[in-house]
Amino acid sequence: MAEERVRFGILGCANIARKNSRGINKSPNSLIYAIGSRSLEKAAAFVSANNLSPEVKLYGSYDEVLDDPSVDAVYIPLPTSLHLEWAVKSAQKKKHILLEKPPALSVKELDIIIEACNTNDVQLMDGTMWMHHPRTHKMKQLLGNPDLFGNLNSVHSNFTFPSPADFFQNNIRVKPDLDALGALGDAGWYCIRAILWANDYQMPQSVTALPGSVVNDAGVILDCGAIFHWQDGRVATFSCSFLGGISMDLIVNGSKGVLRLHDFLIPYEEDSASYFATSNVNLTQLHTGWDSKPSEHLVMTELPQESLMIQEFARLVKSVRDSGGKPDPQWPAITRKTQVLLNAVNTSIQEGSLSVTL
Repeated sequence: MAEERVRFGILGCANIARKNSRGINKSPNSLIYAIGSRSLEKAAAFVSANNLSPEVKLYGSYDEVLDDPSVDAVYIPLPTSLHLEWAVKSAQKKKHILLEKPPALSVKELDIIIEACNTNDVQLMDGTMWMHHPRTHKMKQLLGNPDLFGNLNSVHSNFTFPSPADFFQNNIRVKPDLDALGALGDAGWYCIRAILWANDYQMPQSVTALPGSVVNDAGVILDCGAIFHWQDGRVATFSCSFLGGISMDLIVNGSKGVLRLHDFLIPYEEDSASYFATSNVNLTQLHTGWDSKPSEHLVMTELPQESLMIQEFARLVKSVRDSGGKPDPQWPAITRKTQVLLNAVNTSIQEGSLSVTL
């Protein structure tokens, strides 16, 4: 008898839900069971536009999805200002939660969500897809190799992308009542997570926003950056923006080697991704070149990274649902550390780039 898949309900029909609905359908242990929107018409239009199965249940409210006993888990792509309400309601209904990032506006809000999940034995995971690509595992092996990489010295990450004129008028990511953290919450989240990942999730000692953050008339961040310091001398920087050309760089410098890639967030190709590494490389005698070029390492994948994320999330859900297991605390812990740093950067921005000690 085939294993029963995890049945997802999706709360809302945001644009990112289109990508992840495809990801759910491609995941071998998951299926879309229900779509909930503020109207049946919107839910039906989402199913039609994304070629979903006619068997998908349609609901004209989010509560109806949560009240359906057949729904095992929910994916929540709603604006960040609505995450607290609907994540807590989902947890109280025993629905496991894949929560779009940023998961909350503040650490206080996130702690309420995590507490609700813990109380109800609900798995929580945020939607940081690149963490689940096999390339990420391969890169981590390099960073852990003392002969090839050495000791970590510094990290730099950035995520910037151009935005059309109507983005700055209509997109929820520039609305203070919907996604008040703006580019920091949307793009900076990924950069901060990459820094934590490279540092084995060890928190820095201090966070300082770079001067010159750009905000709109409503005070929502459009462009910003920050520098992190660790007590042992490690340092990290990031920049994120709605105002630049598309860029997704990650550079990790060690005492013996360097990891570099230009598409850490979304690989150039869906079925493959590469990274570049140098180990024990020097300049030639007269400094006219390098004595060895960076090596390129190609990593193939049968599933896109969003499907791999959903597959891992569903595996954890099935462990709770089918085997009486407990939710994995690793993912909420990583989420919380990212949120702490995100809010520390925001505090530093609000205080004129004063350093925030953690």
